[in-house]
Amino acid sequence: MKRLFFAFLAGGLFGAGLMISGMTDTSKVQGWLDVFGNWDPTLAFVMGGGIMPMAAAWAYARGRKPIMGGTFPAPAEPKVGRNLVLGSILFGMGWGLAGLCPGPAVASLSYGGWPHWLFLAAMLLGFAAAPFVRTQLDSAVPAE
Repeated sequence: MKRLFFAFLAGGLFGAGLMISGMTDTSKVQGWLDVFGNWDPTLAFVMGGGIMPMAAAWAYARGRKPIMGGTFPAPAEPKVGRNLVLGSILFGMGWGLAGLCPGPAVASLSYGGWPHWLFLAAMLLGFAAAPFVRTQLDSAVPAE
């Protein structure tokens, strides 16, 4: 029960941070991506404000165990391969078209109206289809 409480607390803090920073505002996100138009650089501060403390937290966590039990996830594979490139392209296309990524999409459900629910449904469909698509790609051309 304590673990669920802390997960709820962390998720609520994350969602509040997304809303305060403007990451749930689709026009702000699309303004960040509009480098050759009406560019809005403020999300660079949001990214820096997330990357710097996370880098410190990972450095601090190295060799330690989580307070709530279990283990920390292993570092990601540094190799750039087909899965990373295709996933990045699809993520970027969705982010650019909709102005949302998974975290802000969930955080915006309470006020975003039906377009945000439609985005969430499409995102969940993509999550469900991804293993099938990956199997098909791997059988057609094995990843290196």
